[in-house]
Amino acid sequence: MNNCKIFYQRSISLLILFFVVLCSANIFGQSTTSETPAQKEQRMKWWNEARFGMFIHWGLYSVPAGVWEGKDIPFLGEWIMNSAKIPVAEYAKFAGQFNPTKYNAEQWVKLAKEAGMKYIVITTKHHDGFAMFKSDASKFNIVDATPFKRDVIKELATACKKYGMKLGFYYSQSQDWHHAGGAADRGHWDKAQEGSMDEYIDKVAVPQMKEILTKYGPVSVLWFDTPAAMNKDRAEKFLPILKLQPGIIYNNRLGGGISGDLETPEQFIPATGYPGKNWESCMTMNETWGFKKNDQNWKSPEMLIRNLIDIASKGGNYLLNVGPTSEGLIPDSSVVRLKKYGEWLKINGEAIYGTKASPFPYLKWGRCTRTENKLYLSVFDWPQNGILHVPAAITVKKAYLLVQPSKLLKTRLSDGRLEISLPATAPDKVASVVVIETDGEIAVQPAASDGKMFTASSSKKESTADKAFDNDGNTRWEASDEDRNVSLEVDLGKPVDICAAFIQESEGWDRTIQTFQFEYKDGDQWKIIFDGKRLGMGSVKTFPTVKAQQFRLKILSAQKAPYISEMKLYQDQ
Repeated sequence: MNNCKIFYQRSISLLILFFVVLCSANIFGQSTTSETPAQKEQRMKWWNEARFGMFIHWGLYSVPAGVWEGKDIPFLGEWIMNSAKIPVAEYAKFAGQFNPTKYNAEQWVKLAKEAGMKYIVITTKHHDGFAMFKSDASKFNIVDATPFKRDVIKELATACKKYGMKLGFYYSQSQDWHHAGGAADRGHWDKAQEGSMDEYIDKVAVPQMKEILTKYGPVSVLWFDTPAAMNKDRAEKFLPILKLQPGIIYNNRLGGGISGDLETPEQFIPATGYPGKNWESCMTMNETWGFKKNDQNWKSPEMLIRNLIDIASKGGNYLLNVGPTSEGLIPDSSVVRLKKYGEWLKINGEAIYGTKASPFPYLKWGRCTRTENKLYLSVFDWPQNGILHVPAAITVKKAYLLVQPSKLLKTRLSDGRLEISLPATAPDKVASVVVIETDGEIAVQPAASDGKMFTASSSKKESTADKAFDNDGNTRWEASDEDRNVSLEVDLGKPVDICAAFIQESEGWDRTIQTFQFEYKDGDQWKIIFDGKRLGMGSVKTFPTVKAQQFRLKILSAQKAPYISEMKLYQDQ
Protein backbone atom coordinates (compact mmCIF):
# COMPACT_ATOMS: atom_id res chain seq x y z
CA MET A 1 0.00 0.00 0.00
CA ASN A 2 2.78 2.44 0.87
CA ASN A 3 4.67 1.50 -2.33
CA CYS A 4 1.55 2.23 -4.40
CA LYS A 5 1.20 5.58 -2.69
CA ILE A 6 4.84 6.46 -3.42
CA PHE A 7 4.44 5.39 -7.07
CA TYR A 8 1.28 7.50 -7.38
CA GLN A 9 2.98 10.58 -5.90
CA ARG A 10 5.98 10.17 -8.20
CA SER A 11 3.68 9.82 -11.21
CA ILE A 12 1.86 13.03 -10.31
CA SER A 13 5.21 14.80 -9.86
CA LEU A 14 6.40 13.64 -13.28
CA LEU A 15 3.17 14.84 -14.91
CA ILE A 16 3.51 18.24 -13.25
CA LEU A 17 7.11 18.46 -14.39
CA PHE A 18 6.05 17.51 -17.93
CA PHE A 19 3.47 20.31 -18.07
CA VAL A 20 5.94 22.81 -16.56
CA VAL A 21 8.38 21.98 -19.35
CA LEU A 22 5.65 22.48 -21.94
CA CYS A 23 4.68 25.80 -20.43
CA SER A 24 8.31 26.87 -20.19
CA ALA A 25 8.74 26.20 -23.89
CA ASN A 26 5.96 28.69 -24.57
CA ILE A 27 7.11 31.20 -21.95
CA PHE A 28 10.65 31.32 -23.26
CA GLY A 29 9.74 31.95 -26.87
CA GLN A 30 9.10 30.02 -30.03
CA SER A 31 11.71 27.69 -31.47
CA THR A 32 12.97 28.39 -34.96
CA THR A 33 10.91 25.45 -36.26
CA SER A 34 7.57 26.35 -34.66
CA GLU A 35 7.65 30.14 -34.95
CA THR A 36 5.24 31.59 -37.49
CA PRO A 37 6.32 34.36 -39.89
CA ALA A 38 4.12 36.82 -37.99
CA GLN A 39 5.71 35.85 -34.68
CA LYS A 40 9.19 36.25 -36.09
CA GLU A 41 8.30 39.62 -37.57
CA GLN A 42 7.13 40.78 -34.14
CA ARG A 43 10.26 39.43 -32.43
CA MET A 44 12.49 41.20 -34.96
CA LYS A 45 10.46 44.45 -34.95
CA TRP A 46 12.66 46.52 -32.62
CA TRP A 47 15.79 45.33 -34.41
CA ASN A 48 14.47 46.20 -37.87
CA GLU A 49 13.58 49.67 -36.65
CA ALA A 50 16.93 50.26 -34.91
CA ARG A 51 19.21 50.21 -37.98
CA PHE A 52 22.32 51.26 -35.98
CA GLY A 53 24.22 49.53 -33.20
CA MET A 54 27.58 49.56 -31.43
CA PHE A 55 29.92 46.56 -31.50
CA ILE A 56 32.50 46.47 -28.68
CA HIS A 57 35.59 44.24 -28.98
CA TRP A 58 37.33 44.34 -25.62
CA GLY A 59 39.55 41.83 -23.87
CA LEU A 60 43.09 40.86 -22.87
CA TYR A 61 44.31 41.56 -26.40
CA SER A 62 44.06 45.27 -25.58
CA VAL A 63 47.12 44.85 -23.32
CA PRO A 64 49.66 43.88 -26.05
CA ALA A 65 47.65 46.10 -28.43
CA GLY A 66 49.11 44.44 -31.53
CA VAL A 67 52.74 44.19 -30.36
CA TRP A 68 54.55 41.02 -29.20
CA GLU A 69 58.23 40.78 -28.29
CA GLY A 70 58.82 44.25 -29.68
CA LYS A 71 57.29 43.49 -33.08
CA ASP A 72 54.11 44.80 -34.64
CA ILE A 73 52.10 41.65 -35.38
CA PRO A 74 50.19 41.70 -38.69
CA PHE A 75 46.46 40.98 -38.85
CA LEU A 76 43.76 41.83 -36.33
CA GLY A 77 44.47 43.05 -32.81
CA GLU A 78 42.20 40.50 -31.11
CA TRP A 79 43.93 37.69 -33.03
CA ILE A 80 47.42 38.42 -31.70
CA MET A 81 47.57 35.22 -29.65
CA ASN A 82 46.93 33.17 -32.81
CA SER A 83 48.92 35.33 -35.22
CA ALA A 84 52.06 35.40 -33.04
CA LYS A 85 51.49 31.82 -31.80
CA ILE A 86 51.82 32.97 -28.18
CA PRO A 87 51.87 29.99 -25.77
CA VAL A 88 48.82 29.63 -23.54
CA ALA A 89 50.72 30.23 -20.30
CA GLU A 90 52.50 33.30 -21.71
CA TYR A 91 49.31 34.89 -23.02
CA ALA A 92 47.55 34.26 -19.71
CA LYS A 93 50.10 36.54 -18.01
CA PHE A 94 48.42 39.52 -19.68
CA ALA A 95 45.59 39.04 -17.18
CA GLY A 96 47.90 40.30 -14.44
CA GLN A 97 48.40 43.52 -16.42
CA PHE A 98 44.74 44.08 -17.28
CA ASN A 99 43.45 46.77 -14.93
CA PRO A 100 40.98 49.03 -16.79
CA THR A 101 40.48 51.54 -13.99
CA LYS A 102 39.19 54.21 -16.40
CA TYR A 103 36.26 52.03 -17.50
CA ASN A 104 32.92 53.76 -17.02
CA ALA A 105 29.96 51.80 -18.34
CA GLU A 106 27.58 54.75 -18.15
CA GLN A 107 29.88 56.90 -20.28
CA TRP A 108 30.00 54.17 -22.93
CA VAL A 109 26.22 53.84 -23.05
CA LYS A 110 25.71 57.59 -23.15
CA LEU A 111 28.22 57.86 -26.00
CA ALA A 112 26.31 55.20 -27.96
CA LYS A 113 23.06 57.07 -27.39
CA GLU A 114 24.67 60.37 -28.41
CA ALA A 115 25.79 58.69 -31.64
CA GLY A 116 22.22 57.62 -32.37
CA MET A 117 22.84 53.91 -31.75
CA LYS A 118 19.94 51.78 -30.53
CA TYR A 119 21.73 48.67 -29.24
CA ILE A 120 25.13 47.46 -28.04
CA VAL A 121 26.80 44.09 -28.62
CA ILE A 122 29.91 43.41 -26.50
CA THR A 123 32.41 40.54 -26.52
CA THR A 124 31.82 38.46 -23.40
CA LYS A 125 34.48 35.97 -24.54
CA HIS A 126 36.56 36.17 -27.70
CA HIS A 127 38.75 33.48 -29.29
CA ASP A 128 41.47 33.93 -26.66
CA GLY A 129 39.15 32.25 -24.15
CA PHE A 130 39.18 35.12 -21.64
CA ALA A 131 35.77 35.87 -20.12
CA MET A 132 34.91 39.51 -19.45
CA PHE A 133 32.48 38.39 -16.74
CA LYS A 134 32.57 36.41 -13.49
CA SER A 135 32.42 32.76 -14.54
CA ASP A 136 32.15 29.62 -12.43
CA ALA A 137 33.04 27.52 -15.49
CA SER A 138 36.57 28.96 -15.83
CA LYS A 139 38.84 31.02 -13.59
CA PHE A 140 40.25 32.67 -16.72
CA ASN A 141 37.97 35.68 -16.30
CA ILE A 142 38.20 39.36 -15.46
CA VAL A 143 37.10 38.95 -11.82
CA ASP A 144 39.25 35.97 -10.82
CA ALA A 145 42.35 36.51 -12.98
CA THR A 146 42.97 40.28 -13.03
CA PRO A 147 43.74 42.99 -10.44
CA PHE A 148 40.59 44.79 -11.60
CA LYS A 149 38.25 42.26 -9.91
CA ARG A 150 35.09 43.82 -11.39
CA ASP A 151 32.48 42.28 -13.69
CA VAL A 152 32.39 44.76 -16.57
CA ILE A 153 29.47 42.97 -18.23
CA LYS A 154 27.36 43.42 -15.10
CA GLU A 155 28.19 47.12 -15.00
CA LEU A 156 27.35 47.55 -18.69
CA ALA A 157 24.05 45.68 -18.26
CA THR A 158 23.13 48.00 -15.38
CA ALA A 159 23.97 51.10 -17.43
CA CYS A 160 22.02 49.85 -20.46
CA LYS A 161 18.96 49.26 -18.30
CA LYS A 162 19.29 52.72 -16.78
CA TYR A 163 19.45 54.48 -20.16
CA GLY A 164 17.07 52.27 -22.13
CA MET A 165 19.71 50.73 -24.40
CA LYS A 166 19.24 47.23 -25.84
CA LEU A 167 22.15 44.94 -24.90
CA GLY A 168 23.57 41.99 -26.80
CA PHE A 169 26.43 39.58 -26.16
CA TYR A 170 29.11 38.24 -28.50
CA TYR A 171 30.37 34.80 -27.44
CA SER A 172 33.00 32.70 -29.24
CA GLN A 173 31.41 29.29 -28.91
CA SER A 174 33.89 27.31 -31.00
CA GLN A 175 37.30 28.92 -31.19
CA ASP A 176 38.99 29.04 -27.79
CA TRP A 177 42.79 29.16 -27.74
CA HIS A 178 43.09 28.93 -23.94
CA HIS A 179 40.89 26.02 -22.88
CA ALA A 180 41.86 22.48 -23.84
CA GLY A 181 39.73 21.20 -26.71
CA GLY A 182 38.69 24.58 -28.05
CA ALA A 183 38.99 24.99 -31.80
CA ALA A 184 41.73 27.09 -33.39
CA ASP A 185 41.85 28.47 -36.89
CA ARG A 186 44.91 27.06 -38.71
CA GLY A 187 45.38 24.52 -35.90
CA HIS A 188 46.75 24.41 -32.36
CA TRP A 189 50.31 25.55 -31.62
CA ASP A 190 50.55 24.60 -27.93
CA LYS A 191 50.05 21.17 -26.33
CA ALA A 192 47.99 22.90 -23.62
CA GLN A 193 45.30 23.52 -26.26
CA GLU A 194 44.88 19.86 -27.13
CA GLY A 195 41.88 17.95 -25.81
CA SER A 196 38.31 16.93 -26.49
CA MET A 197 36.21 19.60 -28.17
CA ASP A 198 33.03 17.92 -26.94
CA GLU A 199 34.35 18.18 -23.39
CA TYR A 200 35.20 21.85 -23.95
CA ILE A 201 31.67 22.48 -25.24
CA ASP A 202 30.09 20.67 -22.27
CA LYS A 203 32.30 22.08 -19.50
CA VAL A 204 33.13 25.60 -20.70
CA ALA A 205 31.08 26.93 -23.61
CA VAL A 206 27.61 25.68 -22.66
CA PRO A 207 27.93 26.61 -18.95
CA GLN A 208 29.26 30.06 -19.81
CA MET A 209 26.45 30.58 -22.29
CA LYS A 210 23.98 29.80 -19.49
CA GLU A 211 25.78 32.29 -17.25
CA ILE A 212 25.59 35.22 -19.65
CA LEU A 213 21.93 34.52 -20.41
CA THR A 214 20.85 34.29 -16.76
CA LYS A 215 23.00 36.75 -14.76
CA TYR A 216 22.53 40.08 -16.51
CA GLY A 217 18.84 40.66 -17.14
CA PRO A 218 17.33 40.97 -20.63
CA VAL A 219 19.68 40.02 -23.49
CA SER A 220 18.44 41.19 -26.88
CA VAL A 221 21.06 39.72 -29.23
CA LEU A 222 23.43 36.75 -29.12
CA TRP A 223 26.34 36.99 -31.54
CA PHE A 224 28.11 33.69 -32.26
CA ASP A 225 31.32 33.66 -34.30
CA THR A 226 33.61 31.48 -36.49
CA PRO A 227 31.99 28.03 -36.17
CA ALA A 228 35.23 26.09 -36.70
CA ALA A 229 34.76 22.35 -36.06
CA MET A 230 31.12 22.87 -35.06
CA ASN A 231 28.92 20.00 -36.19
CA LYS A 232 25.18 19.61 -35.83
CA ASP A 233 25.34 17.78 -32.48
CA ARG A 234 27.64 20.37 -30.91
CA ALA A 235 25.65 23.32 -32.22
CA GLU A 236 22.32 21.93 -31.02
CA LYS A 237 23.58 21.90 -27.43
CA PHE A 238 23.28 25.68 -27.43
CA LEU A 239 19.72 25.95 -28.74
CA PRO A 240 17.85 25.08 -25.52
CA ILE A 241 19.84 27.75 -23.68
CA LEU A 242 18.47 30.45 -25.98
CA LYS A 243 15.03 29.86 -24.46
CA LEU A 244 16.34 31.38 -21.25
CA GLN A 245 15.91 34.77 -22.93
CA PRO A 246 12.44 35.43 -24.39
CA GLY A 247 12.59 37.00 -27.84
CA ILE A 248 16.37 36.82 -28.22
CA ILE A 249 17.80 37.35 -31.72
CA TYR A 250 20.84 35.33 -32.80
CA ASN A 251 23.01 35.35 -35.89
CA ASN A 252 24.03 32.78 -38.51
CA ARG A 253 27.45 31.85 -37.09
CA LEU A 254 26.58 29.12 -34.60
CA GLY A 255 27.40 26.38 -37.13
CA GLY A 256 26.02 22.90 -37.64
CA GLY A 257 23.70 24.07 -40.42
CA ILE A 258 21.71 26.35 -38.08
CA SER A 259 20.85 29.53 -39.97
CA GLY A 260 19.81 31.80 -37.11
CA ASP A 261 17.99 35.10 -37.59
CA LEU A 262 20.61 37.28 -39.29
CA GLU A 263 22.96 37.28 -42.23
CA THR A 264 26.24 38.87 -41.11
CA PRO A 265 28.37 40.34 -43.91
CA GLU A 266 31.68 41.40 -42.33
CA GLN A 267 33.63 44.48 -43.41
CA PHE A 268 31.57 44.94 -46.57
CA ILE A 269 28.14 46.17 -47.65
CA PRO A 270 26.39 43.76 -50.04
CA ALA A 271 25.60 45.63 -53.24
CA THR A 272 21.95 44.59 -53.27
CA GLY A 273 21.50 43.67 -49.60
CA TYR A 274 19.80 40.35 -48.82
CA PRO A 275 16.23 40.78 -50.10
CA GLY A 276 13.73 38.95 -47.88
CA LYS A 277 16.28 38.36 -45.10
CA ASN A 278 17.35 40.18 -41.96
CA TRP A 279 20.99 41.23 -42.23
CA GLU A 280 23.59 43.30 -40.46
CA SER A 281 26.94 44.58 -41.75
CA CYS A 282 29.52 44.60 -38.98
CA MET A 283 32.39 46.96 -39.75
CA THR A 284 35.31 48.76 -38.11
CA MET A 285 36.26 52.43 -38.10
CA ASN A 286 39.90 51.59 -38.76
CA GLU A 287 41.39 48.20 -39.80
CA THR A 288 41.02 46.13 -36.64
CA TRP A 289 38.35 45.11 -34.12
CA GLY A 290 40.31 44.82 -30.88
CA PHE A 291 42.50 47.79 -29.91
CA LYS A 292 45.76 47.94 -31.85
CA LYS A 293 47.82 50.99 -31.02
CA ASN A 294 49.62 51.21 -34.36
CA ASP A 295 46.45 51.05 -36.46
CA GLN A 296 45.70 54.67 -37.31
CA ASN A 297 44.03 54.04 -40.67
CA TRP A 298 40.74 55.65 -39.72
CA LYS A 299 37.85 55.98 -42.14
CA SER A 300 36.52 59.48 -42.63
CA PRO A 301 33.32 60.57 -40.85
CA GLU A 302 31.81 61.18 -44.29
CA MET A 303 32.46 57.58 -45.39
CA LEU A 304 31.15 56.16 -42.13
CA ILE A 305 27.90 58.14 -42.21
CA ARG A 306 27.34 57.24 -45.86
CA ASN A 307 27.91 53.58 -44.95
CA LEU A 308 24.99 53.81 -42.53
CA ILE A 309 22.78 55.39 -45.19
CA ASP A 310 23.86 52.82 -47.78
CA ILE A 311 23.10 49.90 -45.46
CA ALA A 312 19.70 51.29 -44.44
CA SER A 313 18.86 51.83 -48.13
CA LYS A 314 19.30 48.07 -48.65
CA GLY A 315 17.20 47.10 -45.63
CA GLY A 316 20.05 46.19 -43.29
CA ASN A 317 21.52 47.22 -39.94
CA TYR A 318 24.96 48.71 -39.28
CA LEU A 319 26.92 47.29 -36.34
CA LEU A 320 29.86 49.66 -35.99
CA ASN A 321 32.81 48.64 -33.85
CA VAL A 322 34.86 50.33 -31.16
CA GLY A 323 37.95 48.73 -29.60
CA PRO A 324 38.58 50.10 -26.09
CA THR A 325 42.08 50.30 -24.61
CA SER A 326 43.36 48.22 -21.69
CA GLU A 327 42.62 51.24 -19.49
CA GLY A 328 38.95 51.02 -20.42
CA LEU A 329 38.77 54.01 -22.75
CA ILE A 330 37.16 54.19 -26.17
CA PRO A 331 39.83 55.80 -28.43
CA ASP A 332 39.39 59.51 -29.09
CA SER A 333 39.34 58.90 -32.86
CA SER A 334 36.30 56.68 -32.39
CA VAL A 335 34.60 59.19 -30.10
CA VAL A 336 35.00 62.01 -32.62
CA ARG A 337 33.42 59.91 -35.37
CA LEU A 338 30.57 58.71 -33.18
CA LYS A 339 29.68 62.29 -32.28
CA LYS A 340 29.59 63.16 -35.99
CA TYR A 341 26.98 60.43 -36.42
CA GLY A 342 24.95 61.96 -33.63
CA GLU A 343 25.03 65.39 -35.24
CA TRP A 344 23.80 64.02 -38.57
CA LEU A 345 21.16 61.70 -37.09
CA LYS A 346 19.76 64.39 -34.81
CA ILE A 347 18.58 66.17 -37.94
CA ASN A 348 18.15 63.27 -40.36
CA GLY A 349 17.32 60.25 -38.19
CA GLU A 350 13.83 60.06 -39.67
CA ALA A 351 15.48 58.89 -42.91
CA ILE A 352 17.12 55.92 -41.12
CA TYR A 353 15.15 54.60 -38.16
CA GLY A 354 12.16 52.40 -38.96
CA THR A 355 12.67 52.66 -42.71
CA LYS A 356 12.64 50.01 -45.40
CA ALA A 357 14.85 49.30 -48.39
CA SER A 358 14.88 51.55 -51.42
CA PRO A 359 12.57 50.69 -54.35
CA PHE A 360 15.31 51.80 -56.76
CA PRO A 361 17.92 49.31 -58.02
CA TYR A 362 20.45 52.12 -58.43
CA LEU A 363 20.71 55.87 -57.84
CA LYS A 364 23.63 57.74 -59.32
CA TRP A 365 23.58 60.63 -56.86
CA GLY A 366 22.95 58.88 -53.52
CA ARG A 367 20.61 56.50 -51.70
CA CYS A 368 16.95 56.14 -50.79
CA THR A 369 15.00 54.75 -47.83
CA ARG A 370 11.25 54.65 -47.45
CA THR A 371 8.25 54.28 -45.18
CA GLU A 372 4.68 53.58 -46.24
CA ASN A 373 4.06 57.01 -47.75
CA LYS A 374 7.46 58.72 -47.83
CA LEU A 375 10.67 58.46 -49.78
CA TYR A 376 13.83 59.77 -48.18
CA LEU A 377 16.42 60.70 -50.80
CA SER A 378 19.89 61.05 -49.24
CA VAL A 379 21.80 63.08 -51.80
CA PHE A 380 25.59 62.59 -51.75
CA ASP A 381 26.33 64.42 -55.01
CA TRP A 382 24.34 67.65 -55.18
CA PRO A 383 23.30 68.39 -58.79
CA GLN A 384 25.17 71.37 -60.22
CA ASN A 385 22.19 72.42 -62.35
CA GLY A 386 19.82 72.30 -59.37
CA ILE A 387 17.67 69.46 -60.78
CA LEU A 388 17.57 66.08 -59.06
CA HIS A 389 16.49 63.26 -61.38
CA VAL A 390 14.62 60.38 -59.76
CA PRO A 391 14.18 57.38 -62.12
CA ALA A 392 10.49 56.77 -61.41
CA ALA A 393 7.07 58.13 -62.21
CA ILE A 394 5.85 59.33 -58.81
CA THR A 395 2.66 61.11 -57.83
CA VAL A 396 3.96 63.69 -55.36
CA LYS A 397 1.84 65.16 -52.58
CA LYS A 398 4.71 67.37 -51.49
CA ALA A 399 8.50 67.46 -51.47
CA TYR A 400 10.87 69.25 -49.10
CA LEU A 401 14.26 69.14 -47.46
CA LEU A 402 14.15 67.26 -44.16
CA VAL A 403 16.10 70.09 -42.56
CA GLN A 404 13.48 72.60 -43.76
CA PRO A 405 10.08 70.85 -44.03
CA SER A 406 8.04 74.06 -44.25
CA LYS A 407 9.61 75.10 -47.57
CA LEU A 408 8.19 73.02 -50.41
CA LEU A 409 10.21 72.04 -53.46
CA LYS A 410 8.94 72.18 -57.04
CA THR A 411 8.55 68.86 -58.89
CA ARG A 412 7.53 67.70 -62.34
CA LEU A 413 7.36 64.49 -64.39
CA SER A 414 9.44 64.24 -67.55
CA ASP A 415 9.97 61.12 -69.73
CA GLY A 416 8.81 58.77 -67.00
CA ARG A 417 11.00 60.22 -64.26
CA LEU A 418 10.59 62.78 -61.51
CA GLU A 419 12.53 66.04 -61.50
CA ILE A 420 12.95 68.00 -58.26
CA SER A 421 14.20 71.59 -58.19
CA LEU A 422 16.74 72.04 -55.40
CA PRO A 423 18.48 75.04 -53.83
CA ALA A 424 21.85 76.02 -55.29
CA THR A 425 23.86 74.63 -52.39
CA ALA A 426 23.49 71.45 -50.33
CA PRO A 427 22.48 72.00 -46.70
CA ASP A 428 24.76 69.10 -45.64
CA LYS A 429 28.09 68.22 -47.29
CA VAL A 430 27.86 64.55 -46.24
CA ALA A 431 24.25 63.81 -47.21
CA SER A 432 21.26 66.11 -47.61
CA VAL A 433 17.86 64.46 -47.28
CA VAL A 434 15.00 65.28 -49.66
CA VAL A 435 11.60 63.96 -48.56
CA ILE A 436 8.89 63.01 -51.03
CA GLU A 437 5.43 62.39 -49.64
CA THR A 438 3.78 60.09 -52.15
CA ASP A 439 0.24 59.31 -53.19
CA GLY A 440 -0.12 55.98 -54.95
CA GLU A 441 2.28 53.46 -56.50
CA ILE A 442 5.81 54.27 -57.64
CA ALA A 443 6.63 53.20 -61.20
CA VAL A 444 10.37 52.57 -60.89
CA GLN A 445 12.51 52.31 -64.00
CA PRO A 446 14.11 48.85 -64.09
CA ALA A 447 17.81 48.16 -64.57
CA ALA A 448 18.79 48.61 -68.23
CA SER A 449 19.72 44.92 -68.47
CA ASP A 450 16.43 43.54 -67.10
CA GLY A 451 14.62 41.36 -69.65
CA LYS A 452 17.27 41.68 -72.36
CA MET A 453 19.21 39.10 -74.45
CA PHE A 454 21.97 37.16 -72.67
CA THR A 455 24.63 34.83 -74.04
CA ALA A 456 27.74 33.13 -72.71
CA SER A 457 30.70 31.57 -74.49
CA SER A 458 30.43 28.54 -72.17
CA SER A 459 27.73 27.27 -69.84
CA LYS A 460 26.83 24.23 -67.80
CA LYS A 461 23.49 22.66 -68.71
CA GLU A 462 21.54 23.98 -65.70
CA SER A 463 23.55 27.19 -65.29
CA THR A 464 22.84 29.19 -68.43
CA ALA A 465 23.54 32.90 -69.01
CA ASP A 466 20.04 34.06 -68.06
CA LYS A 467 20.62 32.86 -64.47
CA ALA A 468 23.01 35.78 -63.99
CA PHE A 469 20.28 38.29 -64.90
CA ASP A 470 17.23 36.85 -63.10
CA ASN A 471 17.30 39.00 -59.92
CA ASP A 472 17.90 35.87 -57.86
CA GLY A 473 21.23 35.58 -56.03
CA ASN A 474 20.54 31.90 -55.34
CA THR A 475 20.92 31.01 -59.04
CA ARG A 476 23.97 31.52 -61.22
CA TRP A 477 25.57 31.22 -64.62
CA GLU A 478 28.52 28.85 -64.55
CA ALA A 479 31.04 27.96 -67.25
CA SER A 480 31.85 24.38 -68.19
CA ASP A 481 34.33 22.59 -65.94
CA GLU A 482 37.24 22.78 -68.37
CA ASP A 483 36.82 26.50 -69.26
CA ARG A 484 38.62 29.39 -67.58
CA ASN A 485 38.70 32.09 -70.30
CA VAL A 486 35.03 32.84 -70.95
CA SER A 487 32.62 35.73 -71.47
CA LEU A 488 29.11 36.70 -70.38
CA GLU A 489 27.32 39.12 -72.72
CA VAL A 490 24.15 41.20 -72.70
CA ASP A 491 22.51 42.84 -75.73
CA LEU A 492 20.32 45.81 -74.71
CA GLY A 493 18.51 45.88 -78.08
CA LYS A 494 19.55 49.46 -78.80
CA PRO A 495 22.29 51.88 -77.71
CA VAL A 496 21.76 52.95 -74.09
CA ASP A 497 23.68 55.38 -71.85
CA ILE A 498 25.21 53.11 -69.17
CA CYS A 499 27.03 54.56 -66.16
CA ALA A 500 27.31 51.66 -63.70
CA ALA A 501 27.46 47.88 -63.48
CA PHE A 502 26.81 45.47 -60.64
CA ILE A 503 28.67 42.17 -60.93
CA GLN A 504 28.52 39.61 -58.13
CA GLU A 505 30.43 36.37 -58.07
CA SER A 506 28.93 35.13 -54.80
CA GLU A 507 27.25 36.32 -51.62
CA GLY A 508 29.88 34.62 -49.47
CA TRP A 509 33.66 34.51 -49.32
CA ASP A 510 34.07 32.08 -52.22
CA ARG A 511 36.17 33.70 -54.95
CA THR A 512 37.41 31.92 -58.06
CA ILE A 513 37.80 34.66 -60.72
CA GLN A 514 41.37 36.00 -60.81
CA THR A 515 41.40 38.53 -63.66
CA PHE A 516 38.60 40.09 -65.73
CA GLN A 517 37.63 42.95 -68.05
CA PHE A 518 34.28 44.69 -68.44
CA GLU A 519 33.83 45.83 -72.03
CA TYR A 520 31.45 47.44 -74.53
CA LYS A 521 31.24 46.90 -78.28
CA ASP A 522 32.14 49.85 -80.50
CA GLY A 523 31.54 48.85 -84.12
CA ASP A 524 33.45 45.60 -84.55
CA GLN A 525 35.75 46.14 -81.59
CA TRP A 526 35.38 45.40 -77.89
CA LYS A 527 36.75 48.20 -75.70
CA ILE A 528 37.59 48.00 -72.00
CA ILE A 529 35.59 50.08 -69.51
CA PHE A 530 37.31 48.72 -66.40
CA ASP A 531 39.24 45.65 -65.34
CA GLY A 532 40.38 43.98 -62.15
CA LYS A 533 41.67 40.94 -60.32
CA ARG A 534 38.78 40.06 -58.01
CA LEU A 535 34.98 40.18 -58.08
CA GLY A 536 34.02 38.12 -55.04
CA MET A 537 31.02 39.46 -53.14
CA GLY A 538 30.35 42.14 -55.70
CA SER A 539 29.91 45.87 -55.78
CA VAL A 540 28.45 48.55 -58.00
CA LYS A 541 31.18 49.93 -60.25
CA THR A 542 30.51 53.42 -61.62
CA PHE A 543 32.26 54.81 -64.68
CA PRO A 544 31.95 57.67 -67.22
CA THR A 545 28.80 57.14 -69.24
CA VAL A 546 29.18 54.80 -72.22
CA LYS A 547 26.53 54.65 -74.94
CA ALA A 548 26.42 51.19 -76.48
CA GLN A 549 24.12 48.26 -77.21
CA GLN A 550 26.35 45.32 -76.25
CA PHE A 551 28.32 44.85 -73.05
CA ARG A 552 30.23 41.88 -71.73
CA LEU A 553 32.20 40.56 -68.79
CA LYS A 554 35.33 38.87 -70.14
CA ILE A 555 36.92 36.51 -67.61
CA LEU A 556 40.61 36.05 -68.41
CA SER A 557 41.62 33.61 -65.66
CA ALA A 558 40.06 31.69 -62.78
CA GLN A 559 41.02 29.04 -60.24
CA LYS A 560 38.19 26.80 -61.43
CA ALA A 561 35.16 27.07 -63.71
CA PRO A 562 34.02 30.68 -63.13
CA TYR A 563 30.48 31.69 -62.28
CA ILE A 564 28.40 34.85 -61.74
CA SER A 565 25.31 34.94 -59.53
CA GLU A 566 24.08 38.38 -60.63
CA MET A 567 24.98 41.05 -63.18
CA LYS A 568 23.11 44.29 -63.86
CA LEU A 569 23.69 47.39 -65.97
CA TYR A 570 22.33 50.75 -64.88
CA GLN A 571 21.28 53.60 -67.14
CA ASP A 572 22.52 57.14 -66.66
CA GLN A 573 19.93 59.21 -64.83
